[in-house]
Amino acid sequence: MDVREAILTRKSIRAFKPDPVPEETIRDILAVASRAATGGNLQPWRVHVLMGEDREEFLRRVRAARAEHPMGEPPEYKIYPPDLTEPYRTRRFRVGEMMYATMNIPREDKSARLKFFSGNWEFFGAPVGLIFTMDRQMQEGQWADLGMFLQNVMLMAREHGLHSCPQEAWAVWHKVVRAYLKVPDNEIVFCGMAIGHADEAAPVNALVSERAPVEEFATFHSGK
Repeated sequence: MDVREAILTRKSIRAFKPDPVPEETIRDILAVASRAATGGNLQPWRVHVLMGEDREEFLRRVRAARAEHPMGEPPEYKIYPPDLTEPYRTRRFRVGEMMYATMNIPREDKSARLKFFSGNWEFFGAPVGLIFTMDRQMQEGQWADLGMFLQNVMLMAREHGLHSCPQEAWAVWHKVVRAYLKVPDNEIVFCGMAIGHADEAAPVNALVSERAPVEEFATFHSGK
């Protein structure tokens, strides 16, 4: 699989098969992904890999916490800006509507939507869950480094015939994550990621989110 195919076939998968993924595969994905560009070679990312019994125990603890706080607690950072302007507000609204439409869940069925959304906290059934953290001293440049590392992880998953779903939704469980994984206080829990084999029969996995054309986001300065 070349880079172009990996990019074009990468999408957020929200229903996985339970088929196991070898640990050596995840090790290879992370090793290659670590070649992401990083200013000053700081390599600010930290990753916790959850598989097997550790994954199951972790999810059991999250379920217990959900019984008391069904939608989690305030995250340590703003996942979205509080007052999105256009075109960002419409883009966010539209992709949500497109996703729930694949499962025929109408907007007014709040309980069904919340039930599906809570699948985030089961890694959507994926056998591998990753939790990404970063030292709090890092600034905007290093958040960009982390983003490039995340993208590399997702593209390497495609090379191995796997799919993924990056999940900022895990930020609302930072207390549970911190306690179970023994994340030190000087690190912020940024996001999670599900990795595994996509359940191609699941309607939600038919979703391909839209992208703006190049003319909408790029300005070419090429002279006369």
